[in-house]
Order: sequence, then structure tokens, then C-alpha cells
Amino acid sequence: MSDHSFVFSEKPIRIDHGEGVRLYAEDGTEYLDLGASYACTPAGHCHPEVLSRTTEQLEQLFYVQASYPHDQRDELYEKLAHTAPGDVDYTWLCNSGTEANEAALKFARSATGRSKILSTTRGFHGRTMGALACTWKDKYKQPFEPLIDGVEFVPYGDADAMREAVDDETAAVILEPLQGEGGINPASTGYLQAVREATAEHGAAMVMDEIQTGLGRTGSFWASDAHDVVPDILTTAKGLANGLPVGATLCREWVAEDAGPHGSTFSGGPAICAAANATLDVIHDEGLAENAAAVGEYLRSELEASVGDEVRDVRGNGLMVGVEVKRGANRMLRDLALNHQILALPAGRTVVRLLPPLTLTESDADEAVDAITEVVTS
Repeated sequence: MSDHSFVFSEKPIRIDHGEGVRLYAEDGTEYLDLGASYACTPAGHCHPEVLSRTTEQLEQLFYVQASYPHDQRDELYEKLAHTAPGDVDYTWLCNSGTEANEAALKFARSATGRSKILSTTRGFHGRTMGALACTWKDKYKQPFEPLIDGVEFVPYGDADAMREAVDDETAAVILEPLQGEGGINPASTGYLQAVREATAEHGAAMVMDEIQTGLGRTGSFWASDAHDVVPDILTTAKGLANGLPVGATLCREWVAEDAGPHGSTFSGGPAICAAANATLDVIHDEGLAENAAAVGEYLRSELEASVGDEVRDVRGNGLMVGVEVKRGANRMLRDLALNHQILALPAGRTVVRLLPPLTLTESDADEAVDAITEVVTS
């Protein structure tokens, strides 16, 4: 660990470079990356198309503020509107997922003139003061309280509880279609459609947090697509520029036309937009959502067959997979990294989270299953 490290704790692996689904340490050790730094590299590390187009833009112009139109930003607006569910056609660009959610909450309050926000148990929406107030775990919130007022929590997956909670004072309901940090908890189509109906009935905004689930991760371009749900606001970030920092808040016209005064210095810089445009093209052109659906199903079925009796559950959609273990997840993650050269993530204390690049193959999945099986059964 560096003598000057601050805030983040560091792992005992110093990464030097990456390619595809592999990362390489300074000592030459090769690792299969099953975390993609929390889903940030859907096209794989250093994808040549993303690298080439980003470099080309950097050679022309690093940055110009968003009040000056630019072709790369215009292209990204158009691409996001084209891929978004239904008539979610308006885009605000920022730098991260928590900023995208912060904007969503502000937009919903401004557009509705209301203040009440409903979130869900086990939900995670970010670390800024508004997004943090909508995050369930006290360990993230307590050091920074008091947070914003007006946030209430409803049991995730309970349609009746949500119907009862949404009323004419509700500005927004914010939720994930498949919870990530909360333990890889999928929502049913019936539940998400019930949330959509309740918010529409009372004129509240449905905010779908797709920061981890979007961009093909769960087997469809947006997880919302698989449930036939069109939210009023959809947030995305993480893998949008394949590892460079960008987020987006997508919304319907009724929200956009009264979103209130909001801004960001680094909203949609040309180089970042070039990376995002290239990433979106790669996801579409290489069929990465379809690959995530097929390889994800293969990975889950192989894990269930190999370790089913040794773990509590294997769940998820596409290449967003959780393995709920019977002992501490962190111990297992350390063993996978140091003894099997597999990098994965926790989702709470008992869930091992797999969020690999969407270029993962069945051969890569076999390697992962073999390592996980050995760790679980040892």
C-alpha cells in the first residue's frame, strides 16, 4: 500500500494493464476479471474500437462545456434516446451514477412540485446526499446524517406495500429492477408493473436506477425492456463509456420540461462522449446483450450443477450473477483472487457478485465455475 493512500483501502494486487476479460498485474500474473470494476467495462478492457475513437477525439479536443454544441455530444443524445424505453427521449449528462440519481430526484421534485420520495429496502442509489438518503444500509448513511428529508422505504418486491405507500404527495419512486449492492435480488415483472401503475395513477415519477443493470448487463439492453416497463426517468452510468467517468439521466418530456435549474461543469465532454458512442456501438454491433443472456444462463446453470448443494442460492439475470454462500463472501473472494487468479466482488457479507465484461465466453465461464467450485468445496 502506498504511504499516501487516502480514503480507499487497497488490495495486494497492483494492476498494470488489461485486455478483454483479463487483467494483468505488474508481476505478470493474469487474472480473469469477473467484476469489471463494478460493471464498468462491458466491452472488455481496452476494446480497440473504443480506444481508437476516444484517442481520435482527444487529438482534436479534450473538452468544451455543454453550452457549446458538439457533434460527439449530439450523437450521444441521439443514441441514448434511440435505445431508451418508450418515449424516454431527453438526456442530461453527468459524471457518475450517484450524480445521475441525484439529478433524477431533483428533476422529479421540480416537475411534480412534491417532496416525498419512496425507495426500497436493500436498495443502493449512490453516495451523494440525496442518493444516499435513498440508500437502505445505515452503514453508508450514519456518518453523514442528517440527510435530506422526505424519504420513506418500502419492502422491495412487495407490490401491495408499494400501492399503499404511493399517494398524491409522492414525487418519485426510485428502485433497481435487479438490486446489485443489496445482494443480486431480481424483481418480478408483476412487481415492476405494479410500481409503474401506482406512480402513473398518482402522477409520481417512476425512477428506474439502471446504473448497474443497463447496457446489456442483464441480457436485454435495459432491464426495463424485459419487463415491458417504461419509467419516467431512467439513470445509467458505470459501463456507459467502458471505464471512463460518465452518467446520464434519461427522462420523459413531462419531466424534462420542468426539471428545474440543474447543471454540471463536466456534462458531456467530447472525449467522454466519443468513448460512450463507441461503447454503445460495440454493445449493439457485437451483440453483447445477447451474449450476456446466453453466457449468463450457461454460467448460472453450470454453477447450480457444480455447487448447488454447497451454497444457499445462485441467482441473477444475464451476466449479473450472485452466489449466496454459507460462509463470509470476503474470505471466498480473497481465496479466488490469490489462489485462482479470479477477481470478483461482494454484494453484502454473504453474496459473491459476478459482473464480468459482456464479452465473456463459455470457456471463460468454465474457468470461473471450476475455481468457484474448488473454493466452495474446500
